[in-house]
Amino acid sequence: MEFKSLKNIETSFRQIRFFGIVFVCLCAAVSGYALLSSYRFAEAQRQKIYVLDGGKSLMLALSQDLSQNRPVEAREHVKRFHELFFTLAPDRNAIESNIQRALFLVDRSAFAYYKDMQEKGYYNRIISGNINQNLQVDSVVCNFDTYPYRVVTYARQLIIRESNITERSLVTRCNLINSVRSDNNPHGFTMENFEIIQNRDLRVIDR
Repeated sequence: MEFKSLKNIETSFRQIRFFGIVFVCLCAAVSGYALLSSYRFAEAQRQKIYVLDGGKSLMLALSQDLSQNRPVEAREHVKRFHELFFTLAPDRNAIESNIQRALFLVDRSAFAYYKDMQEKGYYNRIISGNINQNLQVDSVVCNFDTYPYRVVTYARQLIIRESNITERSLVTRCNLINSVRSDNNPHGFTMENFEIIQNRDLRVIDR
C-alpha cells in the first residue's frame, strides 16, 4: 500500500512538472507574441505623421523610405534642368534667370555650353528676333544599376518665330550623382559631364 502511494505521488509530480513546463512555454509564447505585436504597432505608428493645418485641425500623412522615391526625383531633376536651360524668351532678364537656376542643378559642363552659345550670339539673336524657344521633354531614361547613374534625355524644341515654327529633336546625356539638398537643388542630385549628342531640325511649319 505504501509503495502504491509513493508511485502515485511520483506520477502526480511528473504530471505537475509537465503541466508546469507547458504553462511556462505558453506564457513565453504569449509574451513573445505580445512583444512582436507591440513592435509592429510601434513601427506602423512611426510611419504616420500628423500635420497641423493652419492651427485648426490635424491631418494624417504617411511617411515612406526616401530611397523608394529617388528614381522619380532623378527624372524630375533632369527634366527641370532641361526646361530651365532650353526654354528661352526674348527677354534678357528671363534668360539669365532661367540659366542661373539651371546651373545650380549641373556641373560646369553645362556652363561651357552656355558660354559657347553666348559668345556665338545665340541669345542676342533670340532677343533681337523676338523668338520664343520652348522645350518639351518626351522621356528621361535613367540607368540605376550602376553609380553614377547614366541618363539620356529625349526632347523636342519648338523655336517660334513670327513667320514659322521650327521643331527640333534634342538628345542629351549625362551622369547623375547624389548631392546635398538645398533650396536651389531640392532633389539632391547633380548632373555631371552634360553633353548634347543630337540637335537637328525635324520640320518647319509656316504660320
